[in-house]
Amino acid sequence: MASFFKSFFLGKTETPEEAKAKNEKKNFDILKFDGLRAQRMGRTDYALSCFTQALAIEKEFETMSYLAQLYTQLSELEKAREILEEMAQMEPEIISTFFQLTHVCYMQEDYAAMKTNAQKAVELEQENATAYLWLAKAEHGLKDQMNTIAHLTKAIALKEDYTEALLLRAEELLSMQVYKEASEDIETILQQSPDDEAALLLKGRWAEATNQIAAAEESYKQVSELNPFNEQAYLLLGKLYISQKKLVEAIATFDEAIELNPNFAAAYHERGRAKLLNGDKEGSVEDMKMSLELNPREEAALSGQFNNQGEKFDNVLGFVH
Repeated sequence: MASFFKSFFLGKTETPEEAKAKNEKKNFDILKFDGLRAQRMGRTDYALSCFTQALAIEKEFETMSYLAQLYTQLSELEKAREILEEMAQMEPEIISTFFQLTHVCYMQEDYAAMKTNAQKAVELEQENATAYLWLAKAEHGLKDQMNTIAHLTKAIALKEDYTEALLLRAEELLSMQVYKEASEDIETILQQSPDDEAALLLKGRWAEATNQIAAAEESYKQVSELNPFNEQAYLLLGKLYISQKKLVEAIATFDEAIELNPNFAAAYHERGRAKLLNGDKEGSVEDMKMSLELNPREEAALSGQFNNQGEKFDNVLGFVH
């Protein structure tokens, strides 16, 4: 009878199961928001621990998204992808999940899976320009130029000032030697943003491809003036000088690039190439060694590009390696 009156006046007695669930919910919320605070503070290790423990209590979609973002940030791409694929099954109507998945697949260079997820995003929102851009990037990775152009054209039709799509379409058209249409896309971007560095570099490449050497040089120099730390501007300008047999100018360009960034492996490689062509075999070997030390993988790739330089250059590369 006493317990009846106690429950009557104090309310319903909480069962052990209810108490456990309440406690787990409290712990989940603490871990989730501690993880968010840690992530904002750059404490990625603690954030990772918090999110993982929270999800052991409850598979909550939002927290899964935070953990996937964190794994992506930490370049643990397979773990991020596994979570995102589970999220896509839990909530197949949320387009942002497929965007995250396409991004992770892009980083993994898994273009077939990237295409599948981008297609799902298009199915969810057929008027979403970003979905067509991701699909175009997947097709670009798969080396399907016609579908790349088609999807980029759709993205631009939905969003006329879509700079990223215009840039990729211009680059694709340039590689296909469709110079007039490539130039039109580049000029569209520069009309909107005259100092767009990527568009100016592409304009230089277009000018170089159409044998307008002075215009190419001007474009590359303009980017260097706008941003002295734009490494591509130095590389393209230096390579242009090499192709024109202006080896002194090429070496000076790479000198400047290396002064700004002493760890610029590609600049060492190109300077080594210019020095070799200029008769400085010893200086070339030193630059090739430095390039190899800084980035062995890139050096191996670059070395393969210049096998047609002749036996003399091959011998130097053989000595360096």
